[in-house]
Parts: sequence; structure tokens; C-alpha cells
Amino acid sequence: MKPTSTLEAHAGYWLRYVSNHVSHAFAKNVEAQGVTVAEWVLLRQMFDTGAANPSQLAEAIGITRGAVSKLIERLCQKELAMRSASEGDRRYQTVELTLVGTRLVPVLAQLADENDREFFGHLKPDERTKLVNLLQDIVRRHGWKDLPVN
Repeated sequence: MKPTSTLEAHAGYWLRYVSNHVSHAFAKNVEAQGVTVAEWVLLRQMFDTGAANPSQLAEAIGITRGAVSKLIERLCQKELAMRSASEGDRRYQTVELTLVGTRLVPVLAQLADENDREFFGHLKPDERTKLVNLLQDIVRRHGWKDLPVN
């Protein structure tokens, strides 16, 4: 009879262990700035995209239109984003960052950079590159498109 494997024998166990700690620390830091990690992901996408319609944003970050609409609503309530209706068709709307939202993105990106340094700064540059490449290879092999927002 084959022995039953331990938790620690699985790569997934260690990925989850590290991910939980890295993600928790980052979530705590962005929440101190008044946003959730999911809101940060959308803010960062909007920073690059500029004015876009909600369905474009949903597709870009790999979440449902309903989920992106809820995130957009929260960002609008926080005055980090604003909606604009099309003159020709009031049902068609675009959303973009406000000036406050645009100024917040680099602050949050700095927090992401600091979080990376805190957890992965001890790695040699080639080790970090190899780790990222291995993780990206896993993502590609599984065809995952959705961004991690939780």
C-alpha cells in the first residue's frame, strides 16, 4: 500500500501558504488607503486603459460584468472613478478615473512594489525571474485569463 502523502509534500500547499501571507499583507496595506484588492486591480486596469466601457474592463480583468459594475459603483462612491453616458445612446456608458483616482494608483503601485520587496527581496534577481517564469508557465498551461482579485 502506498503511504498517504503529507500536506507539506504538495507544491500547492506551499504556494497557498506563501500566497496567503503575501496577499494578506498587501490587502492590509491597500485597505489602509481606503480600497480593496479587487478595487486596486480595477483601478490599475483603468489607469492603463483610460475611458472604457464596463464590459471592456470586465473582459480585461477576467470578471463578470455584474462584478465589474459593483466595483465601478464602489469606486464612483469613493470618487475614484466617474461614469459618462454616450450622447448618442444613454444606455452606453464609459467609466474613467477621477483625478483623485489617477493620483492614488501610483501610491498603491508603490505599496505593491514594497510588498514584493518584503516577501521576495531576499531572492537573487535570477531566482526571482525564475520563480515568476515558472508561475507564468503554470498560468499559460492552464489557459487562465482572470486576474487574481481576491
